[in-house]
Amino acid sequence: MERLIRIGLAQVNTIVGDLEGNTRLITEWIGRARDQGVDIVAFPELAITGYPPEDLVLKPGFVRDNLKQLQVVAGATKGISVVVGFVDEDGDLYNAAAFMHDGEIKAVYHKVFLPNYGVFDEQRYFAAGHRCPIFELSGIKVGVSICEDCWYPSGPMAWQAHHGAELLININGSPYHAGKRGPREEMVAGRAADYGAFVAYTNLIGGQDELVFDGNSVIFGPDGELLAHAASFREDLLVYDLDLATTAFHRPHEKIHYEAEGAARLELEVTEVPLAAPAGARTKPKIAARIETPLDGAAEIYAAVVLGTGDYIHKQQFQKVVIGMSGGVDSALTAAIAADALGPENVIGVRMSSRHTSAESLEDAGLVAEALGIQLMDFSIEPPHRGFEEILAPVFKGTKPGVAEENLQPRIRATILHALSNKFGYIVLSTGNKSELATGYGTLYGDIAGGYAVLKDITKTTVYELCRYRNSLGPAIPERVLTKPPSAELKPDQKDSDSLPPYEELDPILRGYVEEDLTPEEIIAAGHRPETVARVIQLVDRSEYKRRQAPPGVKITPRAFGRDRRMPITNRYVPNGVRPTS
Repeated sequence: MERLIRIGLAQVNTIVGDLEGNTRLITEWIGRARDQGVDIVAFPELAITGYPPEDLVLKPGFVRDNLKQLQVVAGATKGISVVVGFVDEDGDLYNAAAFMHDGEIKAVYHKVFLPNYGVFDEQRYFAAGHRCPIFELSGIKVGVSICEDCWYPSGPMAWQAHHGAELLININGSPYHAGKRGPREEMVAGRAADYGAFVAYTNLIGGQDELVFDGNSVIFGPDGELLAHAASFREDLLVYDLDLATTAFHRPHEKIHYEAEGAARLELEVTEVPLAAPAGARTKPKIAARIETPLDGAAEIYAAVVLGTGDYIHKQQFQKVVIGMSGGVDSALTAAIAADALGPENVIGVRMSSRHTSAESLEDAGLVAEALGIQLMDFSIEPPHRGFEEILAPVFKGTKPGVAEENLQPRIRATILHALSNKFGYIVLSTGNKSELATGYGTLYGDIAGGYAVLKDITKTTVYELCRYRNSLGPAIPERVLTKPPSAELKPDQKDSDSLPPYEELDPILRGYVEEDLTPEEIIAAGHRPETVARVIQLVDRSEYKRRQAPPGVKITPRAFGRDRRMPITNRYVPNGVRPTS
């Protein structure tokens, strides 16, 4: 008996709250799948609402409107089966997946495991599900689950496999961070091997505020072997022909039974839903498998930041961005990312020289603008700088010049950038990196200010790595920008190293303290000097009030400031090994 099923994974870029637009996108991709003879096409988690919808879910009208759009999608499923994510209302609210077939909603699955860590707050919005429908199409049993459900060995997928499901579809909104894809795919492969089933994992792509989604949808076979792999960081329809008649199943019954017993304790309610095979489904020729090579390393990070930045600008309906061009490495990389994300014609660089700006810095900023093909404006901040000095002279009289005087300059520059923003509708991209933001090495209402912080979750050492990667694609950032000592140029002969440890020493300490929550003793044991560790931790803890006022930026690391790391601003806790200072 022929047991073929053609599955499609539609990794699409939705917009949170754009219910009608998302529905049009979904129906368009259903049409593409139907044109390729797909039997079942699966869309990402909460595709109708966009992911994550956050407190929109608390608006009853929003939930009702999303349910209306679900019916529109159902009407577009003639001759095809579709799995699509939405918000269901059934006494409680549920993160749900509808299984539609030939124009009708046949059953609804409710997400069982609701993540409530890191960037996830799903227990704030949703109740845990208990439904476990299993669909039978052309003699093949299919189970559906949502994202986090796949991460639990004794979860719904085990229960579905125990009840005979041979194809397990898992729809996702899995946010990106560097290094996540590999372990995630190992986990999915493990589920397939554990259950002796095909596992089809579809993921969202696109940027949403500080999150970016990488796609990389995959299909694994019952031996845990990779059968198909979609593209990284772009929309894609991954189509694959599953031939269950020729597959030698090795169902590990004891393991499945053990895992399924764990799932049974969740009190999952199993229902079987028979479906009629679409007409003519068996007449199509088999298609070749496709395995895209996923991005990795600097290429992966760069693609993530470009996508996240571009989507934030476009989805916020801005057309152009404005960037202060200092001649340094951070503004150069920010401009390169913006030019790649939006097109160079939509990027305006601004040089704002002061009495401390070197001719070399002005030249370097100009070379970057020329290489990228972006517009460049010039202003001198000397007139307003002198004016502020004169205004403040009476009250500053008798004090030693210091940071207060220096910080007039970035605040003047921010005023110019935001005046251009107000006048012409640009959005300001700030250029500070994670190392600076972590230690408070930036001016509040100055260089920290902006509409979007492109490098917010990228440390200084990674900035250099990304610059060199970008230069491998084409000329962008002059070598001198990459080799000269970093400087804010707010006073004569100033260097970042006057205020901070060298970045190659600073960044590993920040990684340990901010991303891994290591104690000072653990960081010191890794080979760092005790006095440097204590100093860095003090800088990080004292700068929380600045970070809380910083703009959003793309999440790149496992633990980013903002949605991930949520520390109190008022905080008297001092870790052991750090001497409190007044």
